[in-house]
Amino acid sequence: MMKEKYLGVNVSPLTYEGIISDLRVRLAEGKQSTIIAVNPEKVMSAQRDPEVKELINASTYQIADGVGILLAAKIKGGNIHSRVTGVDMMAKLLQFAESDGHSVYFYGAKEEVVTKAVANIQAKHPNIQVAGHTNGYEKDEKALVSKIHQSGAKILFVALGSPRQELWIRRNLDQLPNVQVFQGVGGSFDVFSGTVKRAPALFRKLGIEWLYRLLASPSRLKRQLNLPKFLFKVLQSR
Repeated sequence: MMKEKYLGVNVSPLTYEGIISDLRVRLAEGKQSTIIAVNPEKVMSAQRDPEVKELINASTYQIADGVGILLAAKIKGGNIHSRVTGVDMMAKLLQFAESDGHSVYFYGAKEEVVTKAVANIQAKHPNIQVAGHTNGYEKDEKALVSKIHQSGAKILFVALGSPRQELWIRRNLDQLPNVQVFQGVGGSFDVFSGTVKRAPALFRKLGIEWLYRLLASPSRLKRQLNLPKFLFKVLQSR
């Protein structure tokens, strides 16, 4: 697929449906795929850290998780017209897993969070095949990788925060040949467990979840300043 590039960082123009359709083809061909969410904060981090940039660019799908990416696409005349958020991509993958019979594994977050998230997901998707789950505090990585491999999971969600989750995926990709879809999902288990509430639908529709989160937690201001810095750099790069 053709990728768009913003400040040297790849972003996929595919929608949720486009990614699922492409994944079906890749799964049939036995190919492994990785999904990473891209927002202005990650792009700015990639400017400072070449490893972060390499992690993002090496992924199969770099989803446009952030209104800043849409604004950058508009500035540069790109073809990214809608957001593909990490938590909603995970929701689409869960639907896909249930409908197509792919087993899933959940790794990350606190024990009570991941347990509740799995319970809620199973309640919503009664036919989903859950291969297993492990909290994010497991110390024996080798044993964990072996457990995931033995589970036969086809889709793996890793919730360790970025870039730790992407580093974990890259480190263990070859050790998990049965897993064909990897997604780093950040705090998505908190949302699925009900521990954290998402922004109201209006905020999500307008692409201003960042504003809701800032109002709810003013300490995020320093992180949110990445948005104007990012857009300024994109304007400079025209």
